[in-house]
Amino acid sequence: MELIEALERFEPWNEQEERDRAELLRRLRGGEELYSRENPAGHLTASAWVVSPDRTQVLMAYHNLYNSWAWLGGHADGQRDLLSVSMREVREESGLTQVRPVSPAIYSVEILTVDGHEKRGVYVPSHLHLNVTYLLEADPAAPIRCKPDENSRVGWFSPAGAVAASSEPWFQERIYAKLNAKLARFS
Repeated sequence: MELIEALERFEPWNEQEERDRAELLRRLRGGEELYSRENPAGHLTASAWVVSPDRTQVLMAYHNLYNSWAWLGGHADGQRDLLSVSMREVREESGLTQVRPVSPAIYSVEILTVDGHEKRGVYVPSHLHLNVTYLLEADPAAPIRCKPDENSRVGWFSPAGAVAASSEPWFQERIYAKLNAKLARFS
């Protein structure tokens, strides 16, 4: 399914999702190249809220760039299947080999600000991540490992513990708490 069609079908949970979905659709319909980092103002990313099958645990990684526990995910980098991007990123960032979508539908949308920073010795200007999130599931007993160039730790938390582990108040209040609240639909 094309991203525009998936976003049209997506039912926003709150005003943030409603407004961010509208902006994503506006940019996509306007023909802006969003699938590549070549767009310095903003580009598509895919994140995953990875939960245990019983929904009592959430997988987080301690991201080196943000100095915070955070969800897993990354850039589309030209790939148009954002569900596949989210699954690839979870495998790369956590070492999990078995991860599956709870649903192929978009779980959440958000437009995220990224402050200017250095990555591999090159300055990256401030920009937007036009993010699509998927709900994925994995076995917390499966082996995990960090990806040293991106994160220093990976671990499972209770849903509330995942929110508390983040040191980014906006993510705690606006993103992670929302993702946990939405889990009730999938219990």
